[in-house]
Amino acid sequence: MEIWINPACSKCQAATTALDEAGATYTVRRYLDDPPTAEELEAVLTRLNLAPWHVARMNEPAAKAVAALPKDEAHRPHWIAALIANPILIQRPILTTDDGTTAIARDPETLTRLLGP
Repeated sequence: MEIWINPACSKCQAATTALDEAGATYTVRRYLDDPPTAEELEAVLTRLNLAPWHVARMNEPAAKAVAALPKDEAHRPHWIAALIANPILIQRPILTTDDGTTAIARDPETLTRLLGP
């Protein structure tokens, strides 16, 4: 299991606490220090069944980099490049289970679903 986090984020802190309490074995990726490659981000987006603009944190100051970009497939490479260049824009935490199931785990219900019984 792998979780992409920003350690300063309260949702990320809650997610890692829940994983610890569940006794889960996981790897932490501090994606601000170790940004995903375009291929890694595309793979996560495919597993999430989302487009890059769906995972963009538009309330961040760095969102100026994508604010004017159309949300369409023609501009997808530009969105990916902007998210890689400004990883703070990527929604968090993103949790991928060992079977490849991936979710943006911002709420306890999603974490519970991913961790199973």
